[in-house]
Amino acid sequence: MNQIISTASPKAAAPQSIAEVRGALSFIRPQNTKPVFHSAALTGGVPEVFFEFEEHTVPIGDMREIADTLSIDREGFELLRHTTAVKDLYDDAAVKQVYYPEIEALLRRRFGAGQVVIFDVTRRSDDGTGAQNPDGRRGPASRLHVDYTVKSGPQRAKDILGEKEAARLTASGARIIQVNVWRPIRGPVERSPLALADASTVAPEDLIATDQIFPDRVGEIYNLAHAPSQRWYYASRMTEDEVLLIKSWDSLDDGRARFTPHAAFNPPWIRDDAPPRESIEVRTFVVIDQNP
Repeated sequence: MNQIISTASPKAAAPQSIAEVRGALSFIRPQNTKPVFHSAALTGGVPEVFFEFEEHTVPIGDMREIADTLSIDREGFELLRHTTAVKDLYDDAAVKQVYYPEIEALLRRRFGAGQVVIFDVTRRSDDGTGAQNPDGRRGPASRLHVDYTVKSGPQRAKDILGEKEAARLTASGARIIQVNVWRPIRGPVERSPLALADASTVAPEDLIATDQIFPDRVGEIYNLAHAPSQRWYYASRMTEDEVLLIKSWDSLDDGRARFTPHAAFNPPWIRDDAPPRESIEVRTFVVIDQNP
């Protein structure tokens, strides 16, 4: 049975986590021109970046201590307990035939959604070679980013849902949310867990729009510039029976979280013999027929 760990109201203030570690996170260094990078799909391997990053060591709280207060509409993420019937998440057929419907059902239930559309799946590993995907091997994303922006979120929705359907939904007052569902393939995760910013502590000027070059199109993501006001969380020792919901764009702009910066980091306690982090993330559009 799937159990929701976090079901908070977005209006309640989340307390600060007690247990914290200090971790080095990679932030973009602001520059005068718009940053750009070549995607892994274009390079066939590691993305090629044409801007500079800088590391800042920051406190990162364990979200488990406040999990029941978290809200995807305030912090921008939630931690849920969710089992899967799929035994091998590297099996593409099983992922499409079994895992996709499981994720769709989870998000329909969590958001009261009329429609959930899955449009991408990515596996990652920090074993040195990366996890195999149809477009190449992928390691953890080590630079802080948000998958979509105020410009590319609506455009990607049009690409996936179709321009006419996206226009119809907008005209009807429907809400469209881009939600990533992140799960360990094997756990507990000791290496390269995700650090996530509390979206309510990220100022608009901290989000740096960056062109992402694909073989057939130009996308746009946010990289994140450092600010002392930002607050950070991670989930300690996540297992394969847990998922993180991460919001990367929301068509509703009323003060709720819309963009959640995140990246992998290396905790200070990593054992030399700790197993590689292996994970699978599913990108979705969640359609709620009427705005709350």
